[in-house]
Amino acid sequence: MKMKVVLLSLAVLFQTLLIGQVYAQTIPVTGTVTSKITGSPVSGATITVKGTTTATTADQQGRFSITVPRAGSILVISHIAMTPQEITVRDGAAVTITLEEKSGSMDEVIVVGYGTQRKGAVTTAISSIKAGDLDNMPVQRIEQSLQGRVSGLTITSSSGQPGAGSTVRIRGTTTIGNSDPLYIVDGIQIGGGIEYLNQNDIESIDVLKDAASAAIYGARAANGVIIVTTKKGKSGKIAVHYNGYLGTQKAWRKLDLLDATQYATLLNEAYVANGQNPRFANPEQLGKGTDWQSHVFDDAAPIQNHDLSLSGGSEKSTYYASFGYLDQKGIVTPSNSYFKRFTARFNSTHKITNTISFGSNIGYTRISSIGVGTNGEWGTPLNRAINMDPITPFIVTDPALANSSPYSDHPVVRDEHGNPYGISNIVTSEILNPVAAVKVAQGNNWSDKIVANVFGEIEPIKGLKLRSSIGTDLAFWGNESFSPLNYLNTINQVTLNGYTRESNRGVFWLWENQLSYHRAIGKHDVTAMVGTTAQKNNGKTQGGTKRGIPVNDIKDASLAFPVPQTNQFFWGGEYQESLSSLYGRVIYSYDDKYLFTGIVRRDGSSKFGPNNKYGVFPSVSVGWIASHEDFFPATDVVSFLKVRGSYGITGNDRIGDFRYLSTVGGGRNYTMGLTPVLINGVSPNAISNPDLKWEETSQFNIGFDAVLFRNFSVTFDVYNKKTKGMLLGIAVPGYAGNSGPIGNIANMENRGVELELSYGNKIGDVNFKVSGNVSYLKNEVTYLGADKKFLEGQKFGPQGVEMTRTSVGNAIGSFYGFRTNGLFQTADEVLNYRNKDGGLMQPNAQPGDIRFVDNNNDGKIDNDDRTIIGDPTPDVSFGFTAEAAWKGFDLLVFGQGVAGNDVFQALRRFDLPTANWTTEALSRWTGAGTSNKFPRLVFNDPNQNFSRSSDFYLQQGSYFRIKVLQIGYTLPESITKRAGLSKLRVYLTGNNLFTFTKYNGFDPEIGGDSYGIDRGIYPQPRALMAGINIGF
Repeated sequence: MKMKVVLLSLAVLFQTLLIGQVYAQTIPVTGTVTSKITGSPVSGATITVKGTTTATTADQQGRFSITVPRAGSILVISHIAMTPQEITVRDGAAVTITLEEKSGSMDEVIVVGYGTQRKGAVTTAISSIKAGDLDNMPVQRIEQSLQGRVSGLTITSSSGQPGAGSTVRIRGTTTIGNSDPLYIVDGIQIGGGIEYLNQNDIESIDVLKDAASAAIYGARAANGVIIVTTKKGKSGKIAVHYNGYLGTQKAWRKLDLLDATQYATLLNEAYVANGQNPRFANPEQLGKGTDWQSHVFDDAAPIQNHDLSLSGGSEKSTYYASFGYLDQKGIVTPSNSYFKRFTARFNSTHKITNTISFGSNIGYTRISSIGVGTNGEWGTPLNRAINMDPITPFIVTDPALANSSPYSDHPVVRDEHGNPYGISNIVTSEILNPVAAVKVAQGNNWSDKIVANVFGEIEPIKGLKLRSSIGTDLAFWGNESFSPLNYLNTINQVTLNGYTRESNRGVFWLWENQLSYHRAIGKHDVTAMVGTTAQKNNGKTQGGTKRGIPVNDIKDASLAFPVPQTNQFFWGGEYQESLSSLYGRVIYSYDDKYLFTGIVRRDGSSKFGPNNKYGVFPSVSVGWIASHEDFFPATDVVSFLKVRGSYGITGNDRIGDFRYLSTVGGGRNYTMGLTPVLINGVSPNAISNPDLKWEETSQFNIGFDAVLFRNFSVTFDVYNKKTKGMLLGIAVPGYAGNSGPIGNIANMENRGVELELSYGNKIGDVNFKVSGNVSYLKNEVTYLGADKKFLEGQKFGPQGVEMTRTSVGNAIGSFYGFRTNGLFQTADEVLNYRNKDGGLMQPNAQPGDIRFVDNNNDGKIDNDDRTIIGDPTPDVSFGFTAEAAWKGFDLLVFGQGVAGNDVFQALRRFDLPTANWTTEALSRWTGAGTSNKFPRLVFNDPNQNFSRSSDFYLQQGSYFRIKVLQIGYTLPESITKRAGLSKLRVYLTGNNLFTFTKYNGFDPEIGGDSYGIDRGIYPQPRALMAGINIGF
């Protein structure tokens, strides 16, 4: 018995000593998690000590630290989009874990609107871009980083001016009105776009393309939805990251314009052809003359960007804070073209208990900018530089000329040395010295924006969650401009200065509540969600103009100066709108093979009439994961295959407030009294329409997602998107005495095909990933009303020549004009171009003039022969990305392009016969057989070669552009660690280095209101930048 006690005591003592020894052997482990394919850090990876509850997550640099109980412990490293990996801890040395993406990353989590879903289980058409895809893209606006990245998403910059917006279309133009997508940032609807965001704050961008995915947003989602999620903090020690770059910019292309000798020679020819004497005696003595583009463009416009972020937290609370600053000068007259943006962000989450949490997302942006006119024929710097004669000097340095009229007797514009800017006596009207015109156009623009929300979530029982969120979008913006006394030419002079200032305020608030429940029972998996939305938007505008104030510089100008009442004008206005909604969604999966999603939303809007104030927007989508079937062959050739289909209805509420009412407006004069007195009054703007409702878009989509050979993912979609009830004015008889109401009249259809491909692998020490996408789109207007066959569009020239038209059976905004059939080469050709009655088809034509086609075969050339001649909308859009990493070096190549579209080149002012030409005019017709494209030059253009809208002005707008080319190097951890850094990367970037196109204008990429029309577009800048990434 005593022996047993002794043995037991010895055993207990031994175990105690052993346990003590084990605890004494606890080992701290640090390491980094990276991607096998890209070599980039994997933030958010979970590191768990196997068999325990001890765990941590990797920070933004992929770093982690954890304590294991002993040598030989096993760490499990996992990430939702990657294959888990286990490693055995041998000692306390730092470790590097490389994770391999799962088959096509079908386990990647994407945002689906009011929630998230695993990509492999999604039954709708959604494309997602993650932070890792954006981190190495040094762009100034978020839209630029999306361009060419997502199939079906077409982004066309309105100009290359700093801060300029873009035309963003998801699966084409959906309506004649506003076709911009709905933007959601951290759950808040954003008005006016997402240019205020700092790209380095973005965690993910998800694009909801079909109606089944977008229907959860109902009446606002007909144009598609772009959901932006900003970065959040992760538990662990504080991580500090800095990214900055400096660079220079220049125009990627300038036009070849005639020099002074060439210009004078061709102008003499035009005078002689019109029966006049030559204007210039000795053109060859004029030399090269003035190169106006060299004075307008800056070949070294600076750009700089700096971003600093801090993140960290504990198991209970996390935080993310950032600051950003962008300063970009324009490549056109940079003193009057810049964009400055300051951003600040603070996001936090807090867990009170395991079932109660709350958080907030707060962002602030301050923007200040100055811009010049772009893509206009009535006096923008580039249009003036193109059309200004090269004989007029840029600066007048000849004392005799400077002391003569108009320089000596008018307030002409002078440079910093007191020399006057040159004034042309050859070209007049709005064609001025472009630098002088910009110098007197003083102005500023500014905006402050706060986008914030706070949210709380409670899970009273497992799987049941209640979430409430209150958010706001506060915007304050304004502008001022000042026109000092000046003389630019006889037509353009300011004899009474003027100052204008306008201020605006917009307040948007949103309150949303969602109740969701998730339950898995056997092979059944159900997630159900219901929610409510209440939102209100209101704003105010006020401004004024005063002329003749006693200052001559914008810095001293104010509306407080007293001036006569006839020299002042003030205006203002307010708006308000509201929306209330109920919505629900059910997501069901059986055995992870058969998938179903159903959505319904009911919206009530203040914008629509009492008979149609509420609308219901349903959708349904199904999917089948064929690769999960038992009969599906277990092979890496096709490791994943999902087929899906969807149908849904969405709405478009992008119209003005109270359009269903008969509102009144000012400006109406009435004569009243026995002794007639003119009194200012108001009158109705239009007839009311209580039946006004939202435009409705239905969309059918089928597609599949597949993974081939484990690393090659394919996504394919085909869709048909129909919009009915587009808003147009209703024609009423003239005796109605008022304008017709707005009604739901027109219909439109978009059909398309989309393909996305991605492949990543590792060969030796080289990690690489290649991805691409291509989209085909066909747009057609199908109905414009019983009494309306077309809508007029863009015009050019002082006569308002119609150049675009929207008509039934054609794409929206198609180019419209005459078809041509070469040039008349001889007098016999002119005389033989007759109708069946023997009359001349073009009686004013001469050899060298354009032969216009009698399109309607009525025997004469007139406006009835005009027809659709081209389409500015691309048939095909595509993008390509290639990434590679090797022993610390990394390479990124990103290209984007379009095909199948036309550009209408309206660079030259045809109404000004003495305007300059491009060197294309050197190949003009000068005799039989010399040219069959560019007509002869003749003053006053009797055949209207240039003053008619025709296919003479059309060029192919297809292009392929290398948007980003970047090479970087990350120093080894052994070096950075000694410096107290977690990461140090340096890089060189080139933006818009190469553009391949047949178009010979400034730029084939032309968005905005004049979509596809080049009146002197501000070209995209070519930039060279050097940058550095530092992690602490």
